[in-house]
Amino acid sequence: MTDGLSLECIKQALGGDAAFYDIVVKDSVSSTNTLLKEYAAGQSASEAAKPEAGSLPFAADGRMKVLIAGHQTAGRGRRGRSFESPAGTGVYLSVLLRPGCPAEQSLAITTAAAVAACLAIEECTEEKPQIKWVNDVYVRGKKVCGILTEGSADPASGLLNWAVMGIGFNVYEPQNGFSEDIKDLAGAITQNVQKNLRERLSGAFLRHFADVLAAGQHAEAYKSRSLLTGKDIMVIRSGTEKPAHVLDIDDQCRLVVRYEDGSTEALSSGEVSTRLLG
Repeated sequence: MTDGLSLECIKQALGGDAAFYDIVVKDSVSSTNTLLKEYAAGQSASEAAKPEAGSLPFAADGRMKVLIAGHQTAGRGRRGRSFESPAGTGVYLSVLLRPGCPAEQSLAITTAAAVAACLAIEECTEEKPQIKWVNDVYVRGKKVCGILTEGSADPASGLLNWAVMGIGFNVYEPQNGFSEDIKDLAGAITQNVQKNLRERLSGAFLRHFADVLAAGQHAEAYKSRSLLTGKDIMVIRSGTEKPAHVLDIDDQCRLVVRYEDGSTEALSSGEVSTRLLG
């Protein structure tokens, strides 16, 4: 395995769609999300103009702006956690979007990315990935992919000026394994080294992500890959854990749960764990 990623190989994986993407590839960055957020915040008013009605929610020129790296020194996950991003074994990318939707609807960006990640893994390997609500992708019982969507909303309208969707794939296991604190959770997509697999996954993910966003409805694809349906979980809020049973994924990709008192709730945000209280 080599640390460097090939932009040309990524474009080959995109095929005829390559012209719709503005892609920058780096060997190593602090965090693809951080850098793309800084870019979005620093754009001039003319550059940040919204796309025409009916167009896909990409950059102002109609292309999807993407930053891809083979290594992150300060990768980030949800709730301020770090995201381990070793060189040569994974691929980490962020996409700038201008969705023009209420901030609370940003869940759809994350769930669309989860579906696209599964489709990309299925296309490039023989694995059958599953989604742990809301933003993690699992293969063979281990987390191989995490997603973080961040954005900036207009205070007056409440609509998102921009959103940055970041995703990291653990393609191969690091030579010395994953670090002690995540080794029981983290896994790799494959143990078989394949030529340009990281580039092919990147291109496949971007193609599927654009297609899923354009389709506008992906709840069935998300639901069919749900890892949690039918399982007992803990719903985590403000440091407290509440036992619940997962009934379903609804048409908005919310997690429908039933609590011990018989009440039900459709979760649109938050965190869940399959760890039982001891």
